[in-house]
Amino acid sequence: MAHQIGWHPEAYKELDAIAQHIARDSEKYAAIVVTRIVAAGDDLERFPRIGRRVPEWDDDSIRERIVGNYRLIYRIKDEKVLIIAVVHGARLLDDSISTRV
Repeated sequence: MAHQIGWHPEAYKELDAIAQHIARDSEKYAAIVVTRIVAAGDDLERFPRIGRRVPEWDDDSIRERIVGNYRLIYRIKDEKVLIIAVVHGARLLDDSISTRV
């Protein structure tokens, strides 16, 4: 059964910030990266457990997919998947991300 995909507003802001940052050097590459991240999120509709558990948190419902240099972090609840953050893999995760509903 397909899951419903949603994006937390902060995740949208993070994706936009990533796009703007990359676009300073290459608008084409920025579009490619954003497309890959969004596609990874779309895959979760059919395969929500494809990502691994986020190692920083002991919560099986919070998972991530690695897309290039970025971590697409999401929460599974019932038949819904909420993308809660998109962060660079080199960044430390802020604990407040895990509380995004």
